[in-house]
Amino acid sequence: MTRALSAAIVTPMTLDDLDRHGAMRLPALLTPDQCAAMTALWDDPALFRKEVVMARHGYGSGRYRYFAYPLPEPVAALRATLYPELAAVANRWAAMLGTDNIYPERHADFLARCALGGQDKPTPLLLRYEAGDWNALHQDVYGPHVFPLQAAILLSQPGEDFTGGAFVLTEQRPRMQSRPEVVPLERGDAVLFPVRERPARGTRGVHRVQLRHGVSRLLSGTRFVLGLIFHDAA
Repeated sequence: MTRALSAAIVTPMTLDDLDRHGAMRLPALLTPDQCAAMTALWDDPALFRKEVVMARHGYGSGRYRYFAYPLPEPVAALRATLYPELAAVANRWAAMLGTDNIYPERHADFLARCALGGQDKPTPLLLRYEAGDWNALHQDVYGPHVFPLQAAILLSQPGEDFTGGAFVLTEQRPRMQSRPEVVPLERGDAVLFPVRERPARGTRGVHRVQLRHGVSRLLSGTRFVLGLIFHDAA
């Protein structure tokens, strides 16, 4: 289902993007056929535990569905394969921030920790946007056990399946105005980014910066995204 991910994640260029800009792109993580197969999962209600209509909750406009356990094999494989390298980044960030959070090497071990804390509902989700839909800036926290990084994989082709609908990240900087970051994506690309905060170096050392992410208004067509959050929900 996935290509070899380790080399893609640990190259100096991509780590520099994640550390300096709060986001990094993994190009062509999925093939067009894999994207189509993932999109087709939307039409099988038995795979999902919950649907959210964003407008009902003030989240924006559009719909998303949380997968149920057991996850479809491709979704489970992506989550388990991406996690180990991201855990190494998460542990390095924790050390920089002086916290005692240590993330285990295996995703199953981290999920067991979540379950012991009452977080046992799966959080991977499919998002569907139609013309006029958008997603408000937000953070995907779900409970006290939070893995600090997450991924979104674009399953539709910009310019063919949809227009507009850019991935947007904002970073709240201490005593400064917020900084926006737009990550251009093609079908099959993934973007990795913080759930809520990351370490940043300033003139007085390392400090925390808060981040939120969302999607700008879709101008036409239909846009599907696979969201991968590595902690479960209460």
